[in-house]
Amino acid sequence: MIPSSLRWQGGAAGQPDAGVLEVVDQTLLPTRLAWIPCHDVDTLVEAIQSLRVRGAPAIGIAGAYGLAVAAGEAVRDGLTPEAARAHLLARAELLACARPTAVNLRWAVERLVGVLVQLPENTSATALAAAALAEARIIHEEDRRLCAAIGRHGAGILPEGGVLTHCNTGTLATGGDGTALAVITTAWEQGRRFDVFADETRPLFQGARLTAWELVERGIPVTVLVDSAAGQLLRAGRVGACIVGADRITANGDTANKIGTYSLAVLAEAHGVPFYVAAPSSSFDLSLDTGVDIPIEERAATEVLWPLGVQAAPELARAYNPAFDVTPARLITGIITEHGVIQPVTRENVLKMVPATKSRSPR
Repeated sequence: MIPSSLRWQGGAAGQPDAGVLEVVDQTLLPTRLAWIPCHDVDTLVEAIQSLRVRGAPAIGIAGAYGLAVAAGEAVRDGLTPEAARAHLLARAELLACARPTAVNLRWAVERLVGVLVQLPENTSATALAAAALAEARIIHEEDRRLCAAIGRHGAGILPEGGVLTHCNTGTLATGGDGTALAVITTAWEQGRRFDVFADETRPLFQGARLTAWELVERGIPVTVLVDSAAGQLLRAGRVGACIVGADRITANGDTANKIGTYSLAVLAEAHGVPFYVAAPSSSFDLSLDTGVDIPIEERAATEVLWPLGVQAAPELARAYNPAFDVTPARLITGIITEHGVIQPVTRENVLKMVPATKSRSPR
């Protein structure tokens, strides 16, 4: 059984000694499954930034629970209602900025803040904690339902042939069965049989370490390939469709996702293979017109020069390590959301679909 990537253990947030947010340390997989207790916001921020918890929907949920953690800090410190509210707002901004590209994190944190600021100004830290935890749990449950809906919609349009995916978009990356990976597993559960290929996804190997682990745990055969072998696999005619997740999608359908996604989309187009994106409505950022405006996180050089702790380049070498790239809408066959498929991917079709999905409640 694959665990959710995060869970609230124990009592209410208003009882900080009885409840704690725990996240799976994904940097240890596939060889070890371990949970990290986040008793304070600083621990959670470090877990997000170090990719111990990762995946756009999952870090959004983590950010929501992070406000419950922050409220627990206020309870422990005995803060007054005014001081507790100020503390939560400060911690909210710290959480929202933990990673810049995935829009789900700020979306979830701002949703929690919106709930908390509507409470009376004299609301105690304990009551703020209870309200934060309740809303975080709602967001978590919503994500579970919408993952199931994405899986159903995607399985219905998945063409025949092998499926190639990139990075990790399963249970570890979400609050449910995943986004792109949920499409694959749902089709498999419906009786479809096809070859599943997973790019290793350098430099941190999320495809090899996480996606392959999830599929093996589900009993679904998977073949891992180096990222640079994707073109040869497509040329050999072994792939009927590519499907990936998303960290941010703009109003025109341009999509930011794990580095290497853009290259895969170009290769898919060159070989006439459909290229799908699967993402919840919370991954859309309609305030941005095109992908040119998406901030791209750049990560430490050591991830490239010392992958998995092994030196792979000379000491004096430098590294270029963007965590994400942007795939233009023209290369995307369709975007699978919890409410249906945006196809073709145009500004008009995005705007038709997304406003109706803001509640995140699947039809």
